[in-house]
Amino acid sequence: MMTSTAFTKLQSEIRACTLCHTQLPLGPRPVLQISRAARILIAGQAPGSKVHASGIPFDDASGDRLRDWLGMDRETFYDASRVAILPMGFCYPGTGQSGDLPPRPECAVAWREKILRELTSLKLTLVIGQYAMDWHLGSRAKATLTETVQAWRDFSPQLWPMPHPSPRNNIWLKKNPWFIRDVLPELRRQVRLLL
Repeated sequence: MMTSTAFTKLQSEIRACTLCHTQLPLGPRPVLQISRAARILIAGQAPGSKVHASGIPFDDASGDRLRDWLGMDRETFYDASRVAILPMGFCYPGTGQSGDLPPRPECAVAWREKILRELTSLKLTLVIGQYAMDWHLGSRAKATLTETVQAWRDFSPQLWPMPHPSPRNNIWLKKNPWFIRDVLPELRRQVRLLL
């Protein structure tokens, strides 16, 4: 484990990262929230354009829905000593044909293991979306995102696979009412226990 000074230096290095600047349409602006005291980790995809503009993780409609799913207010959500937010890519990757592009892969390779080794208080990791599932669940993930989320009991309480809370997933939520009915009450209970 790093000294506190080294951990602070690591955070400064991440916030100054320009590793994939030539691939980023709006330039680098790493967005994350970490503290060694955090008990909950939100492992998301990558910031959207609104989050890039504000520099605040999940400061958009996806964040509103995620906080609702967790039964958590903004003050608690943005308390780094309680909740760490570590997307797979720290910078906005740009837009593709059907939404934002995937997180830049360089980010996770360069930083993820270094950070996760330091977050020793974590008890619950919300694994949001396919890219986070690929990293955190690896071969334990099922064939599809839906099957992985349906198998949440196989991973909980340490890992909790989830769909992305984006409004773009409204169709998925309508097709899978069991997520709101069965999964969210148990997730909220687990979050309350940890907070």
